[in-house]
Amino acid sequence: MTSLTLYGLAHCSTCQKAQSDLEQHGWTVDFRDVQKQPLSESERARLVADFGDKIINRASLTWRGMSDQERAADPVAMMGAKPSVMKRPAIVAGDLRLLGWTANVKRVLNVPA
Repeated sequence: MTSLTLYGLAHCSTCQKAQSDLEQHGWTVDFRDVQKQPLSESERARLVADFGDKIINRASLTWRGMSDQERAADPVAMMGAKPSVMKRPAIVAGDLRLLGWTANVKRVLNVPA
């Protein structure tokens, strides 16, 4: 398995670093900027099914700027209205579903931490 899909934002430094590291270690990365190429409702639902509530980045500036009513929304709808609230990168590689760019995620993908 040498290709994966990385969901994130083009201007996100963590996403840029993840993509660069992965490509340097032999991965073919299909990068999807969720702001410029919004995810369909079914794609967002799939991410919520894969990651649960962890897909919402409650430490983000986007989250902090949201009203209580917006925060109470279903995660699928929330990511549709505000794509940048999604925790990133979200990585789909075959049967693997990985979130963030942590030492554990790198280890799973054979990328030196």
